[in-house]
Amino acid sequence: MTKIAFIGLGNMGRPMAENLVKAGHQVVGFDMAAASVQAFAGNGGIAAGSSAEAVAGAEVIVTMLPAGPHVRGAYLDAKGILANAEPGALLIDCSTIDVDSARAVAAEASDRGFAMIDAPVSGGTGGATAATLTFMVGGPDAAVEQANTYLSQMGKTIVHCGGAGTGQAAKICNNMILGISMAAVSEAFALAEKLGLDAQKLYDVSSKSSGQCWSLTTYCPTPGPVPTSPSNRGYAPGFTADMMLKDLKLSQQAAQASGAVTPLGAEAMTIYQLLSAAGGGAKDFSVMLPYLKGKLGDFL
Repeated sequence: MTKIAFIGLGNMGRPMAENLVKAGHQVVGFDMAAASVQAFAGNGGIAAGSSAEAVAGAEVIVTMLPAGPHVRGAYLDAKGILANAEPGALLIDCSTIDVDSARAVAAEASDRGFAMIDAPVSGGTGGATAATLTFMVGGPDAAVEQANTYLSQMGKTIVHCGGAGTGQAAKICNNMILGISMAAVSEAFALAEKLGLDAQKLYDVSSKSSGQCWSLTTYCPTPGPVPTSPSNRGYAPGFTADMMLKDLKLSQQAAQASGAVTPLGAEAMTIYQLLSAAGGGAKDFSVMLPYLKGKLGDFL
């Protein structure tokens, strides 16, 4: 049994932390939302009143936070993680943030003698609950090897992408593909309806031919063809449109900083901005289809 601190018990963080509890670890959790901490405590976790309290005596510290500024603050503030963590503690940041923040925090952690990895995830809330997440990991070999035990108790696939920040780079690039492909699949179904083509027939063709992709065959944005997709649950989120917008913004910030040419990524970001502004941000990102069809209001 390892004593683990888990900071950030939101829609993704809490089920991840609960899977570590199920694996037999002593997990102390903290979140700014008291209700999340209470829910975690009700499922076998130990509640903490602050991040400093959570990390006291912890051998492993996991964070799952909304954005780069939150991660910088959580680790670098005078009363933050690095100031209160036990010497030798392993630091695992599972947040999806900008590469610069990931590398800045990792460098400071290293300067203070801590091993740290960035390990953003893919798989949504379903994967977090079922412990089938994919971890994209950046950091030193020894730290990644040490972390594998804990990552494998929260997920199914672990890919070591390289040095600090490369996990974030992989996540940003992957989700740019996902955002573009969902917009493309949604446009195709919207066009098919206008042309009098049944959605199931389009699915039957495209799922077996060159239009095949994850956004079509696993997460189909039209109800019916894939019973497990959010489109069959009123677009209740596994991954919200606002979260996709956040990741697309990160991709475009990275593209601008690195000089990469990503016109489709930029256009996808704009479309998701419009979707969010129309009120669809809290819905699953596959709600792009009813938005394009002018029927977003049916699901709000």
